[in-house]
Amino acid sequence: MTIIFLLIGFIKPTTSYHCEIMVDKPIEESGYVAQDEERMSEWLEGFIKIEHVSGRPKTVGNVSNVYFKINGKEMVVKRTITAIKLFESMESLSETDFMNMEYSVNMTAIGEKTKISSSTTVKGNGIFARSLMVFMGGSLKKQEEKNLAKLKNTIEANTKKYFTEQTTTK
Repeated sequence: MTIIFLLIGFIKPTTSYHCEIMVDKPIEESGYVAQDEERMSEWLEGFIKIEHVSGRPKTVGNVSNVYFKINGKEMVVKRTITAIKLFESMESLSETDFMNMEYSVNMTAIGEKTKISSSTTVKGNGIFARSLMVFMGGSLKKQEEKNLAKLKNTIEANTKKYFTEQTTTK
C-alpha cells in the first residue's frame, strides 16, 4: 500500500485548481481592498502579517514572509511576486519546507462588477509530500473558495475610501 501511495507522487507530481467569484464592486475598489494588508485577516484564513524581506512591496521580485496561524501553529510562507499588473493580475511563488505553490489571481471588470479568478498549482517537496498533495487537492481548493467568498464579502462591505475622484478619472 505504501508503494502505491508513493507511486501516485511520481505519476501526478503537481495538483492544480481554479476558482472564481463575481464581486458587486468596481475593479479599482476590489483591487485596493484585496491588496490592503491591514484587511487581509478579514478574508485570508489564518493570516497574521506580511514581513517584507527584499524588493519594493507590490512589485516584481518582491520577497515577503507571510505569517499564518493554522491549527494553533504559526507557519511562515516565503512569497515572491513573479508578475504584477495593478488591479488586474498578480502571480507569485510561495515556498515552505513541505510544498511550493504557483498562484495567480486575475481581476476583470465587467461593467461595475469585478470577476476575480485564481489558479493554483501545488507541488510537494519530496515524494511523500507530492503524493499527499494529490489527496489534499480537494481541501486546498475548498479553502481557496472559502477565502474568495470572504474576500467578496469584505469588498462588498467596504466603506473605506482608498482613492479620490482624481485617481479614478485619469
